Amino acid sequence: MLLIKNANLYDPDPKGIRDILIVDEKVFSVAEHIDPPELSVPVEVVSADGKTVIPGYVDQHVHVIGGGGEAGPYSRTPEVFLSDVTTAGVTTVIGVLGTDGTGRHPESLLAKVRGLETEGISAYMLTASYEIPLRTMTGDARRDIILIDKVLGIGEIALSDHRSSQPTKDELKRILTQARLGGMLSAKAGVVQFHMGIGKNGIQMLFDILDETEIPPRHMIPTHVNRAPHLFEQAKELARRGGYIDITSGIREQDGFTNCIKPSEAIRICMEEGVPMEQITMSSDGNGSMSVPLPDGGAKLLVTRLSSLHEEVRDAVKAGVPVEKAIRICGENPARANGLFSKKGCIRPGSDADLVILDEEFLVDTVFARGQKMVEYGKALVKGTFETD
Repeated sequence: MLLIKNANLYDPDPKGIRDILIVDEKVFSVAEHIDPPELSVPVEVVSADGKTVIPGYVDQHVHVIGGGGEAGPYSRTPEVFLSDVTTAGVTTVIGVLGTDGTGRHPESLLAKVRGLETEGISAYMLTASYEIPLRTMTGDARRDIILIDKVLGIGEIALSDHRSSQPTKDELKRILTQARLGGMLSAKAGVVQFHMGIGKNGIQMLFDILDETEIPPRHMIPTHVNRAPHLFEQAKELARRGGYIDITSGIREQDGFTNCIKPSEAIRICMEEGVPMEQITMSSDGNGSMSVPLPDGGAKLLVTRLSSLHEEVRDAVKAGVPVEKAIRICGENPARANGLFSKKGCIRPGSDADLVILDEEFLVDTVFARGQKMVEYGKALVKGTFETD
């Protein structure tokens, strides 16, 4: 049992000063004052005086078994470490394959997801990769969603990108239908994540599908929508039509991207222009490969960081976005989009005990995942199985 005292709580709505009682992996009670229970079970009491408590982040786009490989086998990024996730304030990840559906496999992704779950966080995955035909585990994406508990949908399918398999509109219709039916038959969200490149057509094909079919827009999640101005304009329209749009926190000029919209600025713009904020999510693209051009014409390979997620939430708050709106974009909204809300992205009785305590400077201080303290004073207490100091 764990009792957090005097927290400035956002559940994600602002609740003022509250105590939070956690039993096992769940939030048991939230109230203005809770005395430590007089039970034989030990109760750990944690003071959150002067600090803010928010739901743990749900990062819906993480290359947990690595990404990249586009400059040859040496450029493949390694598997993610548990501490890279938790110190970023992330308590739930959704793993994706990315570009390489040949050297990497959905089966390996599933194994990693299960491993991360054993190590203490919550982890899910999308089946397939950039390309069509889809690379699946059962031979059919709909069957993957129905039969494999960790599979929430399909993705990331590349569009408007030189690495895309250039799918036709009819192929995308069938993929979206597979996701929808798989979701209906398994009580999951059945979403399709689309990797968006900077091609001139952007997400136009998704608009055409909405106009021509009965497929609800909530099954569509284009990601990296802040990587180009024309793409961002289209994304805002898709959000107005009921689709989800995913800003990538790792796409910033400081990280080597040009002509992009800074993630926190994209959030502020959407808020000021009246774009439905409940349709906006943000993910990190964490543990993927990033190539930064060098003056000599070469390139430096870097690994994208999950920590960019909270950095951009913090910058959004500094730019005038209310805390509750900023944290929803990395918590409640992706949880709802992926069918996880009520247990993820909130701090309420019955929800999973995934909490982040932020210090006076709004930096990640302490992280609890499923009731276990994973991070304290910004440092990982719990390391992955093969992590070394």
